[in-house]
Amino acid sequence: MFAALVRYPVPSIVKVEDLHKTYDNGLEALKGVTLDIEEGEILALLGPNGAGKTTLISTICGITVPTSGRISVGGHDVQSEWRAARKLIGLVPQEINLEPFEFVQSTLRFSRGLFGKPRNDALVDDVLKDLALHDRRGSKTSELSGGMRRRVLIAKALAHEPRVLFLDEPTAGVDVELRRDMWALVGRLREDGVTIILTTHYIEEAEAIADRVGVINSGELLLVEEKSALMQRLGRKEIRIELTQPVEAIPDALADYDLVRAEDGRSLTYAYKATGERTGITRLLTAVQAAGLTLSDIQTRQSSLEDIFVRLVREEAE
Repeated sequence: MFAALVRYPVPSIVKVEDLHKTYDNGLEALKGVTLDIEEGEILALLGPNGAGKTTLISTICGITVPTSGRISVGGHDVQSEWRAARKLIGLVPQEINLEPFEFVQSTLRFSRGLFGKPRNDALVDDVLKDLALHDRRGSKTSELSGGMRRRVLIAKALAHEPRVLFLDEPTAGVDVELRRDMWALVGRLREDGVTIILTTHYIEEAEAIADRVGVINSGELLLVEEKSALMQRLGRKEIRIELTQPVEAIPDALADYDLVRAEDGRSLTYAYKATGERTGITRLLTAVQAAGLTLSDIQTRQSSLEDIFVRLVREEAE
């Protein structure tokens, strides 16, 4: 018999305390955000456009100055100890901002130097190989395709061996091959203990790799929770009952079940909580047959992280 696994508290490598950011035009982009990010975890930060994701990342990275609040990375305050904090951070921004006439390999070497790291050609070569750039190491960045420049941006962020990596929409508008390589690299970095914070519009990617999920909207952090616990707590299941004959309306005898009728009348959908002890399905099926309806098939569906995200943002807006 194996001993029970005991999970001990993991130290926070990033701490955000009551963070506010108001721009000169009066836009309040962050409204009292408090967040602890554990060392070695993958945190997916989800939110609609304009929710404050990029502002939060930029402020943690020291690019944007907060209006109030405190941020530390690895125990270093990002404002008073900005040099020490910034050395621990790698950032892959949404926009591709590379020097067009610089060579790929030189870009990585220069980035290491900016962070006070000694020259290490072996490490640079390994990073280039991981991102399928080694054959293009002697090319100017202006000679590369958009997807290849995106790879260089990622390689540049990794050149100084950061312990915290921010990925701001890293796979937006890129091909399937780069997305696959990107997530394979993320897996390897995680094994090395690198903390990864990502924003993505591909919520299925967050669902596949994240340990925890944070949802931000209108500058407020709605929740931060372990992915599995979140999906169990807020997840729903649906059962779709296919009928042999279409119905023009839901029978009055089934009114208490809050069923949704398909447009063609050939199916009825019933939603219930995934964690509920009593789903009511058996009683529903009995009632369907008692109402004179004949079943041809039954299908079930578990809600996804995207379903939960959309529901949370919609409820917040109401």
